[in-house]
Amino acid sequence: MDAVKLTQKLIQFDTVNPPGNERECGLFVADILAQAGFEIECQEFGDQHINVIAKLPGGSSGHSPKGDFDDAPLVLTGHLDTVPLGDAPWSVAPWSGDIRGGKLYGRGASDMKSGVAAMIVAGLAFAQTDKANRRRGLTLVFTSCEETGCQGALHLVQEGTIDLGEASAMIVGEPTENQFCTAHKGALFIRAHTQGVTAHSSMPDLGDNAIYKTAKAITKIENYGFNEAPHPFLGSPTINVGMVKGGLNVNSVPDSAEFTIDIRTNAAKPHSAFFDDLDGYLGDDIKLETFTDMPAISTDLDDPFTRIVAGACQVVLKDSYQDIPTGLPFFTDASALHPHYQCPTIILGPGELSTMHQTDEYCLVERIEQAVEIYGRVINNWCLHEV
Repeated sequence: MDAVKLTQKLIQFDTVNPPGNERECGLFVADILAQAGFEIECQEFGDQHINVIAKLPGGSSGHSPKGDFDDAPLVLTGHLDTVPLGDAPWSVAPWSGDIRGGKLYGRGASDMKSGVAAMIVAGLAFAQTDKANRRRGLTLVFTSCEETGCQGALHLVQEGTIDLGEASAMIVGEPTENQFCTAHKGALFIRAHTQGVTAHSSMPDLGDNAIYKTAKAITKIENYGFNEAPHPFLGSPTINVGMVKGGLNVNSVPDSAEFTIDIRTNAAKPHSAFFDDLDGYLGDDIKLETFTDMPAISTDLDDPFTRIVAGACQVVLKDSYQDIPTGLPFFTDASALHPHYQCPTIILGPGELSTMHQTDEYCLVERIEQAVEIYGRVINNWCLHEV
């Protein structure tokens, strides 16, 4: 199967989220993999959402004689949904998958149907190998609703109706232009509440203004400093106040207010520690509650799986290979899946960082072909040979 043509076919499924409607695309992918011998489980949820898990078993069980790694499968994962088109007009049909000047255009071309297609094609090649030669199996996990907060991956982990199994390592196919990334930031979204006492605004001394408390807290956050050392690829954590709400009318002292805080974490410590530090800093007038908790991901450069991936990239990319990985400022489905799998995790996909979520989104055809080869080399070196 040709990965470029498969990318075009996947783009032709309109999976803009909201609403998503990934079911038809997911069943199409599941059918391809089932015909190749993968064991398929589909988890349908919500309105036309689907998660697809495809497993190809390995030929051995137990542990490596070297004692370094277990024989759990390699996991490749990506999402089927895309962001909306936006208001700006496209110069190409967004669902066509047209190729012009070596660029494959369409919504999802970079984020991330090209990555999904490359993973499928590499998986189909692995399915042709003799099972007796497979030390490890291969699991493909394709999710819905990633663009709305990794809801599909979280549903997959939390619902527990499908056995995700174990993993010895994982690749997330988000856009990296085929350069390997060993880390991405996490996200801790917090809602902060303040309480006061209402009164007529002509007699404010009889009340306690909750908005004033909020304003003081926001000023403190503006001057908030993180004590953690910068991560080598993620840098320091960041903090931002994104929304403020309070008051009911102009002539009353407000007795309640709230604002939201977005902390992008750098794997320096657990999110509970970030929360507790901020809670102590703001004091008793501010009540905090977490509403999004997506941990950061970081894998050591000297991890054997990192070396396998880096070696594959170096062979395929040649002069364009970057031996020092970058960190990604956004989070991915790895934030939901890694707490379950607890394995080395790399983010690597053919998509263009500069065109993801953009009008006239595209992926270079050459990168799709390279991704198939990189994934294939990683699969073979990790799953067929002793490490």
